[in-house]
Amino acid sequence: MKQEYFKRSLLYLILLLLSPFCDAWELSGVKTISVLTRDQQLIQIGNVEFTPQPNGSISFKLNMNYARFTDHFLSMKEFKCLESTEEVLCHVPYPYKNPSTVSQQNFAWLEHSLLFLFKRPRDFGAKLWNGLYYRFERDDTGLVGIPQSVDLNLISAPPDDLQTPPYNAGLRDDVAAGTRWVERLFIR
Repeated sequence: MKQEYFKRSLLYLILLLLSPFCDAWELSGVKTISVLTRDQQLIQIGNVEFTPQPNGSISFKLNMNYARFTDHFLSMKEFKCLESTEEVLCHVPYPYKNPSTVSQQNFAWLEHSLLFLFKRPRDFGAKLWNGLYYRFERDDTGLVGIPQSVDLNLISAPPDDLQTPPYNAGLRDDVAAGTRWVERLFIR
């Protein structure tokens, strides 16, 4: 009787300890994309659908909710932008064919699909050196994008290798906390 109670207690304890891992966020299905602004506004800007593949990779399809954005004609091109009195943040879709896949540890193509440029509301035109790349880290509830600065002029012409994301770590710089209006990008 005591032995059976001990076994059940041990099993219950193991299940209790493992439960956070069983309920962990997965890279499958439709997930919401939101940005967190400096004034703590959480703005939903779209969704991404993750589909696990037989080879172990995970394909994704990005669906931006451009109804939340305003149209800006900058430097002879139309951009979809989020506006504040401090800053305008414009989505810059990655312009070249790519695998549109991620893995459990590598989110580079998704990060490249969520490139942005920023400008002050009073500035004229797009300054492509003011690019933002949100480097994803995984937590228990999804992906957290941390802003890094990039020069979007790098993708003004196609890269030599379309299978390799061009913005490697050496081409990105960390952004000091509180510097940008959109401080985080979430996928949950």
